[in-house]
Amino acid sequence: MKTAPSLPLLTTAFYAFYDLHRPVYHAYAAALLTSEEASLAVTQLFDLVAGNWTTVMTDPSPSAWAWSRHVRTVTRRAGRTTTPAEDAALLHYALHLSIDKIATVTGTEPASVTALLGVCRRNRLRGRS
Repeated sequence: MKTAPSLPLLTTAFYAFYDLHRPVYHAYAAALLTSEEASLAVTQLFDLVAGNWTTVMTDPSPSAWAWSRHVRTVTRRAGRTTTPAEDAALLHYALHLSIDKIATVTGTEPASVTALLGVCRRNRLRGRS
């Protein structure tokens, strides 16, 4: 039987997760919200992640778990919804993140990010922003 990781290991893992994801999560929120609202949304998300850290770490994709909740929080605060393609476009074109970085912070595969960006490009060509 496997024993649970020690608290210091969880703490170190949480702060590594925080350090990797927070800058992108804040930039995404700041692109859709006021500065104050963006900071509140990111703080709320990481409070949620910390409070559910064991559950997050047992999820097949902790990054996807956190990203889905972050997007839901930000879009609720913004009063509008976004599609995954719009999110990928914002992260890539407006925030200048690489496809690999987007895949890492959103918990998706690089091929999926590339496909989402293709959808966005096709929609722009058809006049649907």
